[in-house]
Amino acid sequence: MAAKRTAQAVWENDLAHGHGTVKGTSGALPEVAVSWASRTEAPGGKTSPEELLAAAHASCFSMALSAGLGRLQKPPSRLAVSATATFDKVGDAWKVTTMELDVVGRVPGIAPADFVKAAEAASQGCPISGALKGNVAISVRARLEP
Repeated sequence: MAAKRTAQAVWENDLAHGHGTVKGTSGALPEVAVSWASRTEAPGGKTSPEELLAAAHASCFSMALSAGLGRLQKPPSRLAVSATATFDKVGDAWKVTTMELDVVGRVPGIAPADFVKAAEAASQGCPISGALKGNVAISVRARLEP
């Protein structure tokens, strides 16, 4: 059965001077403020679609990597994932150009090279990566905790 998730946004005024809010309908994502300035300048306590996309990618990737490590019989005790979406002007339009995934793992008994290989596979298999594929350059940096 397909899962559907819904978010709602409200925007008021023009792009440069306007403001809005976004929230998830599950109750897990409370209503948060968004603005054009939070996308292109300093966040100022507000979020942006790109930050929300990075959050979605970080959580999706962490689940995909955990699943892949489990299939290798090397379940992680901890994965810390950071995702950074770059929003830049390309020609006359704004575009999400890159997504950088950075993961530090605590995975008992795995070799560093195998962890890197599992992370690269997870970046290809994660559904959010699939949604971005062909539109956004995705890079992965993976390392084990010392």
